[in-house]
Amino acid sequence: MTVHLRAAGTSLLLDTPVQDGGLPAVLHWGRDLGPLDDDALAALAGALVPAVPPSAIDTPLRVSALPTREQGWTGRPGVEGFWSGSGEPAAGLALTGVEHVGDRAVRLHLTGSGGRLAVVTDVELSEHGVLRVRHALENGGADTFVVGSLDATLPVPDRAREVLDFTGLWAHERRPQRTTLGHGAWTRETRHGRPGHDDPYLVVAGTPGFGFRSGEVWATHVAWSGDKRQWAERQPLGAAVLGGGELLAPGEVRLAPGERYTAPWLVAAWSDAGLDGLSDRLHPWVRSWSTIRRARPVVLNTWEAVYFDHDAATLDRLVDLAADVGVERFVLDDGWFRGRTDATRALGDWTVDPVAWPDGLHPLAARVHARGMELGLWVEPEMVSPDSDLARAHPEWVVGGDALPTWRDQRTLDLGDPGAYACVRDALAALLDEYPVAYLKWDHNRDLLHGSAHRQTTALYRLLDELRARFPGVEIESCASGGARIDLGILERVDRVWTSDTNDPLERQHIQRWTGVLVPPEYLGGHLGAPRAHTTGRTASTGFRCATAMFGSAGIEWDLTTASPDELAVVRDWVAEHVARRGLLHTGRVVRADTADPGVLVHGVVAHDGVEALFAVVALAAAEAALPAPVRLPGLDPDRTYRVRTVGPAPLQVQAAPPPWFARGEVTLPGRLLTDVGLAAPLLAPENAVLLAVEAVAPHGAAAAARAGAAATFGA
Repeated sequence: MTVHLRAAGTSLLLDTPVQDGGLPAVLHWGRDLGPLDDDALAALAGALVPAVPPSAIDTPLRVSALPTREQGWTGRPGVEGFWSGSGEPAAGLALTGVEHVGDRAVRLHLTGSGGRLAVVTDVELSEHGVLRVRHALENGGADTFVVGSLDATLPVPDRAREVLDFTGLWAHERRPQRTTLGHGAWTRETRHGRPGHDDPYLVVAGTPGFGFRSGEVWATHVAWSGDKRQWAERQPLGAAVLGGGELLAPGEVRLAPGERYTAPWLVAAWSDAGLDGLSDRLHPWVRSWSTIRRARPVVLNTWEAVYFDHDAATLDRLVDLAADVGVERFVLDDGWFRGRTDATRALGDWTVDPVAWPDGLHPLAARVHARGMELGLWVEPEMVSPDSDLARAHPEWVVGGDALPTWRDQRTLDLGDPGAYACVRDALAALLDEYPVAYLKWDHNRDLLHGSAHRQTTALYRLLDELRARFPGVEIESCASGGARIDLGILERVDRVWTSDTNDPLERQHIQRWTGVLVPPEYLGGHLGAPRAHTTGRTASTGFRCATAMFGSAGIEWDLTTASPDELAVVRDWVAEHVARRGLLHTGRVVRADTADPGVLVHGVVAHDGVEALFAVVALAAAEAALPAPVRLPGLDPDRTYRVRTVGPAPLQVQAAPPPWFARGEVTLPGRLLTDVGLAAPLLAPENAVLLAVEAVAPHGAAAAARAGAAATFGA
């Protein structure tokens, strides 16, 4: 039997040879094949049975969703492990049953090792065209089974010869890298106990030269917040695959009789419209299960404003200035808890410091609420300082003890220990019970150098789930020394991610651009920092900083008490502009132009109904030409007419005279012309940006009658 799952222009064909005792094989993943009856599916499955090449197994090889060496697959196997008593490896997997779960999901049942192992594979295709595959393995034998790997694999066609994935550093996350897929495997593994700053994030295979708006691409992501691996592999046999799963240390997962291990989801998407086509599938899918239930408040975070200097008078002035410029959530960062006077001490002692806060946080909370804002609080519950009451009282809760080097003067707390887990949970619950905290900035500032990443990650998930159930009104941000833990596993449990520890707008333009391929912008925390960036020492104009922080979950991380009246006025206008447009920014389609000049970026968000958009034209460096190419605005409705106008602070320009439309501040043109031809580009100085607000004024062309109602509603 061949299963055909279809949605949103995507098809998945899965051959399920139950009678033959074979393994399920993906025959096609990509463009929608249209409705196919059982006869057509059977004929196609038969037509795709390959030849038997010389010096190979004597039966045709088809790549399984769970490939094994026994079937002749010499690439990375989908499942590995052994019985602890005999050392016998897992063997003899065969499909025993197929269960349809709704219209677009199927559950496959396999057995192996003489019936001692049972594998359940779930395959789901969302209404948005997002594919998910996950395996679960259960020990039905009498001996312990040691799991080596349980990975999901998906084939890609031969034309997918170019691979894109990511690397990075602290404050420089999500750096893209490309390679040509030859014979062998391009494998990325992370061993940080978290995805890490160098997380491969997405592995994308595509037709050579694919971009944001062009090319056919297939992408996978492992929805897991611990150690993991992803790969692209092309075999001399001819088959090419993408795969991924949790990276397990030897002996890390040992299944006693009756126990089960469930692997993380491999999330996958296909697009024939480049990387933006992936976002067009992934963003609506994430939004369909998102924990976000209301507009993203504009925040002020105190870290780069006061650091550890929690002076009440200074913070009171900061509260008032934050409210004056329109901030909606005031977040007190590191330094509020007992003994925390610098970064070397007190992590784990989660009670309010009586010296800095003799009356607790109640006066601050009252002032914040009186000014119409919510209160947020920074915590780092997974870590402990060697110089802390907690570490001295319970050294057995510290992963690796004193034998391991500290990292940022801290160690990891073993959340897998029931006592440590309960201690952290109860301390956080006590804070949330006593204080009106609406938001936790949950940080994670070091790698796990010892112990089980699997145990630590599953304990973290359990802790987050338990706290969210007890305090459903409290939002949580995932921060991991910036962007070292941004994945779809953590996203199910948080309402925001801290995209990077850098607020330098030049770095942020790249980081936000690439992180946003997978994660919708409403999750991506981006702050208006001080004129001189804390992480790079680079100085940037207010306008460039504002334009960069406009897109995403916006905030401020700047000591506003040092800002001039003119700067405060710009900040106030920027906050108002963001609030007015966040309904668009946090629900629309993210679009990115492919520009020939690497020093120029064009990106934006377009409303799904096409009636409005906001774009940024960004000069990262000096232009390659004295007369740069026209700026094209992707994603607009070709049959609408739009008015384009500049908004926000004027950028610094290097030109004797600007383009006439730019000097006027607006122009009106059909969407087709704005997308395919573009507008004469202003000559922006390096590290400057201009925001373009785009509004539909009337339908245009043949679709006028059909769109008249929508245009009238917009005009009203």
